[in-house]
Amino acid sequence: MDTLEKIKQQISKNPVILYMKGSPLMPNCGFSARVSHILNRHHTAYAYVDILENPDIRATLPGFANWPTFPQLYIQGELVGGCDIVAEMDENQELLPMLLQADAIIEEGEPSIIEA
Repeated sequence: MDTLEKIKQQISKNPVILYMKGSPLMPNCGFSARVSHILNRHHTAYAYVDILENPDIRATLPGFANWPTFPQLYIQGELVGGCDIVAEMDENQELLPMLLQADAIIEEGEPSIIEA
């Protein structure tokens, strides 16, 4: 499977997916840490891809998304944006309804995080 098909499959298979530097437990940049913290605070079930360990995805995704930077958050197949946009949407209480609509909120316990 080529990289573009792999990305499309990851996005379609996971209601919420975060392309980030590092992992939610060990982010490798402050922007990735902030977005994963926001998702974790909402007890979001989400997948992630460490672009540092997947240079093919790191090189291909910006062209596919028409978004040059990381992290990139997708909800129900649509690019939401990067750190500033996600943080602003969270502050404006626009993010949680999207996560609820994607049925990605866990009622109790720790967030469910999987590597895509």
